[in-house]
Amino acid sequence: MTSARPLRVALLGSPAFALPTLEMLFERHDLRLVIAQNDKPAGRRMRSTTPATALWAREHGVPLAQPERLKGNDAFVRELEALDLDVAVTAAYGKILPATVLAVPSHGVLNVHGSLLPAYRGAAPVQWALIDGLLETGVSIMQTETGLDTGPVRHVRRRAILPAHDARSLANELAHAGAHALAEALDALVRGTLPSLPQDAAAATHAPRLTKDDGRVRWHESARRIHDRYRGVAGWPGTWTTSAGVDLKVHDMTLAPELHSAEAPGTITSIDPAGVTVATGDGVVVVREVQTPGRTRVEAGAWAHGARIGKGERLG
Repeated sequence: MTSARPLRVALLGSPAFALPTLEMLFERHDLRLVIAQNDKPAGRRMRSTTPATALWAREHGVPLAQPERLKGNDAFVRELEALDLDVAVTAAYGKILPATVLAVPSHGVLNVHGSLLPAYRGAAPVQWALIDGLLETGVSIMQTETGLDTGPVRHVRRRAILPAHDARSLANELAHAGAHALAEALDALVRGTLPSLPQDAAAATHAPRLTKDDGRVRWHESARRIHDRYRGVAGWPGTWTTSAGVDLKVHDMTLAPELHSAEAPGTITSIDPAGVTVATGDGVVVVREVQTPGRTRVEAGAWAHGARIGKGERLG
């Protein structure tokens, strides 16, 4: 399927979330430049890591730019102006674009955002939608302004949040939904039928970048809310608690609505091959796989046996 008319476009994005959008632009439009953030140290060993979009651009022979900064970068603005862009697209680029960049394409800059704006403006909309226990989310194609995700919404696609979704699987699904939504929006842009709906600032909520503490289990919360947080922080920072003052990563956790406990939140109520059952604010969760610092992942029951952790001991 081809677009109504190929547009001269540039893509600003860095992580894998941007790849479906990048591939769609490459197939349907005249993709003139990919703009990614610089290679950065990542992982436990802090090795230099190239953004997924930069790797893609090199593999496909598409011109690539990785400017240190955008604000005050007159040379980069001139490079963009020379491309005679119809529109630029951002998808998880990670930087706010200055007005000098926004003004270059004739139709401005469109952003692929992983929420139903004005809900969850910010860097981690997918994660916070899960943490907050939402049953529906989606992607918004918005006109980028100098504010953080404040521009008019041009197009939307809704998606149900399923019990099996975590931050990684939902982000992947929304990345593909975003590419489809953008394709529809660009076709409408060519036809002159793309709407522009101002956001209701009073209804805005925010999705700040996650910190390590966002992955900490709050044992006083309900079992459902604890499990929603576990789903929302999958990947990074991941779920963690403490045992005898030592950090304990939780790699697998399930709900057990048929089980109840009168024990204090964080108390281990049973240990068996199915896992370690822990009391919460209103029930229990079952921790099935854990990891201590410097060790590999193990079944929670094996960890408890090896660490001599017994029923009645407290986590957190």
